[in-house]
Amino acid sequence: MAVKQPAIHVASRPAKPLMIYDGNCNFCKFWIIRWQQTTADRVGYIASQDARVAEQFPELPRDRLDAAVQLIEIDGTVFDGAEAVFRSLAHNPYLRWPLWLYTDVPGVAPVTEAAYEFIATRRTFFSFLTRMFCGRDATMPGYSLVRWVFLRSLGLVYLCAFLSLGTQIMGLSGHDGILPAAQLMKSARTQFDQTGVGLSRYQELPTLCWFNAGDKFLHFLCGAGIAISILVVFDIAPASCLFLLWLVYLSLATVCREFLGFQWDNLLLETGLLAIFFAPPQLLPGIGRPAPPSRLVLWLLRWLLFRLMFESGLVKLVSGDESWSKLRALNFHYETQPLPTWIGWYAHQLPHGVQSACVVIMFVIELAIPFLIFTPRRPRFVGFLLLVLLQVIIFLTGNYCFFNLLTLALCVLLLDDAMLLKLVPAKWRARIAQSEKPPSRASPTPGTKTPRCWPLWLTLPFALIVMLISVPQVFYQAGLIQSWPFAEWTEPFRSVNTYGLFAVMTTTRPEIIIEGSNDGQNWLPYEFKYKAGDVTRRPRFVAPHQPRLDWQMWFAALGNYRENPWFVNFCVRLLQGSPEVLDLLQRNPFPDAPPRYIRAEVYEYHFTTWQERRATGAWWRREFKGEYLPVISMRNG
Repeated sequence: MAVKQPAIHVASRPAKPLMIYDGNCNFCKFWIIRWQQTTADRVGYIASQDARVAEQFPELPRDRLDAAVQLIEIDGTVFDGAEAVFRSLAHNPYLRWPLWLYTDVPGVAPVTEAAYEFIATRRTFFSFLTRMFCGRDATMPGYSLVRWVFLRSLGLVYLCAFLSLGTQIMGLSGHDGILPAAQLMKSARTQFDQTGVGLSRYQELPTLCWFNAGDKFLHFLCGAGIAISILVVFDIAPASCLFLLWLVYLSLATVCREFLGFQWDNLLLETGLLAIFFAPPQLLPGIGRPAPPSRLVLWLLRWLLFRLMFESGLVKLVSGDESWSKLRALNFHYETQPLPTWIGWYAHQLPHGVQSACVVIMFVIELAIPFLIFTPRRPRFVGFLLLVLLQVIIFLTGNYCFFNLLTLALCVLLLDDAMLLKLVPAKWRARIAQSEKPPSRASPTPGTKTPRCWPLWLTLPFALIVMLISVPQVFYQAGLIQSWPFAEWTEPFRSVNTYGLFAVMTTTRPEIIIEGSNDGQNWLPYEFKYKAGDVTRRPRFVAPHQPRLDWQMWFAALGNYRENPWFVNFCVRLLQGSPEVLDLLQRNPFPDAPPRYIRAEVYEYHFTTWQERRATGAWWRREFKGEYLPVISMRNG
């Protein structure tokens, strides 16, 4: 146990608190630079080797100066060790809580003093660790540039999402679409009126479509989302715009039901909600000097990235699927994923040993690398590179909407401004460095209050609520608990979620082929824009656009039509010849009038081999498996 030096007094009182440190210790000098940035000019700093120390403070013996830092307060009281550190930091009004813990919480003082003594007697070793993990640059990391890049990237993701949805919204949820939003809202209003539910209806079904669910309003919401996304990209009122984007996207996700029920839709809503409190609240933050971003919200966003990656690996382990445990999942994945790319065809041809090795690497990246998110800058940068690599590989081999772009935007938050600048081309780097920099959170002008992005009384309760909901979710995904607090209340908002794709690998690829006929004898197939159909058509790149109907067809093929009522509605729209629904397809074999009959059959698709493709030119081969939907008709006879 460390022996605490008794407090003493000096006769020569400094004009402001003065920290004395060992100027010959690289470890000490590194952290003194950090503390100088934190306390600004509220505290003075001087090396113990400076001749003025011995002249002004003869009461301080050399052995005391060599053993620990000394803090001389303006009344002449001298503190050393951990207490000196906490008292110096407490001169920053936002860092008074460590001193409170030290003085008021039993056990903190002896533990921190023991830790200080342990480090102080091994400064050479800890100096090496500091350089290895933090680098040689001792300046406090800034995140203003990181925030700028992240928010612009998020604005682009929102823009992609609304542009993509805007081209499909009528066919999916319009009046003549597959799942009309107006019909949903009418039914919900009737049900809630009958049950006497009041304001809770807005919690159970959170959407602006309570006011209007018509086609024009759906178009308006998509158009508004596009316009507001552009404002975020151009850094105009980012916080207010991000709130509106979250509200509009939530509204559309609620009424579009299955078609906007994917994990990346939830991820966008959760990221968007957190980003509101990460963005500057000013109308034009690019003009003037916006406050630095909230470190608390930064860590909430990093925690989201951790959950996204770690839970993705965790669900694969706890599912018990032998495809993962026996390292065979990638033997199927490229072929059976919803919308593979042509590069996915080549990846599928890799030898079994390579596929197994890639599964091991994937598990390492998803289960181990996320913990680097919570480490100092250098190992965190390694985590950044590996997580980015995984997203690039996923993007090249499969179409996952804006998921990869959004995850890459979250990965940017693992960097700090200095690290990000090193990744920028040299011709831009100098221009960015010369641009006006926002003041450091820790370095306000004397006598003024430190500018903050959002007040702590707002961000701290928000962070506690997010952690209270999200931490149990991780245990739920691990199978350690059966439920978590507030799940039922928060689930409709889809803004604090669980994640994890492909927990159980699909080892075959059933595809639904929809056909129409006028005589019940001759059948012509409907061709979708992107999903597997024509075996000679090369798989395409489509992300960040998501053809929502094509995706839902993949899920429908894994079950039956009774489990997918929307599919029957879709076929009815084909019989009706709905222009909005037909616009979702690549080819309508009945351009003049809708067919009399519709049926759906299931084929099992496989990628061709090198030899098969050279011989036939086909990317797929298929075999008939049976009926999916029996013949249906809108007419008699």
